Amino acid sequence: MRFRSLGSGSSGNATLVEATSGTLVTRLLIDCGMGLRQLDARLETVGLLAEQIDAIFITHEHSDHVGCALPLSLRHRIPVWMSQGTHSAIGAPDFDGLLRIASDADTIDLGAIEITPFTVPHDAREPLQLTCSNGDRRLGVLTDLGHASAHVLQHLSNCHALLLECNHDRPMLAASRYPDFLKRRVGGPYGHLANEAAAAIVRSVMHQGLGHVVAAHLSLQNNRPGLAQLALANALGRSACDITTADALRGTEWISV
Repeated sequence: MRFRSLGSGSSGNATLVEATSGTLVTRLLIDCGMGLRQLDARLETVGLLAEQIDAIFITHEHSDHVGCALPLSLRHRIPVWMSQGTHSAIGAPDFDGLLRIASDADTIDLGAIEITPFTVPHDAREPLQLTCSNGDRRLGVLTDLGHASAHVLQHLSNCHALLLECNHDRPMLAASRYPDFLKRRVGGPYGHLANEAAAAIVRSVMHQGLGHVVAAHLSLQNNRPGLAQLALANALGRSACDITTADALRGTEWISV
């Protein structure tokens, strides 16, 4: 199993997960928070077409995550998984029979990939993050949450790779030009993870089999890749150069789980 970010940040989020079982190849797109043309262009850079995606999973209704989900699904007849709350929050559009409702801790079989959604504390209607497994290896995807509940940590245990939100550096956020209400929202318990909060998650779920940890959803205004890398590296006991950061426009290369 492998994964790569196609872009991660407030301008748009999309992550590809691919697994192979014999001759079966399954490709999952987690979020598609950009326009169709932009998504097509980013898929083209990795040698894929949108019609090669087997399933879409939408974590929550914010525009940088839901993006072009509806037209993408309808154009290529791709099933879309999301919570009932997320579907309601985007206006309950008609997916022409392609909508699938995801629920907390209910495992979904997509072929060569099995996913397990779980609820997270975030300022959305019914946000879900998820783990992906090929039966042998396990990837945790965790962006857009204000803090890690015991439920979140339970679902991230025994992951072999993590795509983990490192949204902001707390001193940078405090000194930023954001209005006070936005600083409270971003740094609050239902907002986004600070670097040290992400590092604390890594410490809580770290085990011998945890390999790659990717810092994602970095704020362009309130964080720097080096700060996120250092925080995660310290938690893992590794060098900062061993930590990958997902770029807002370029994402990452393919990473094997």
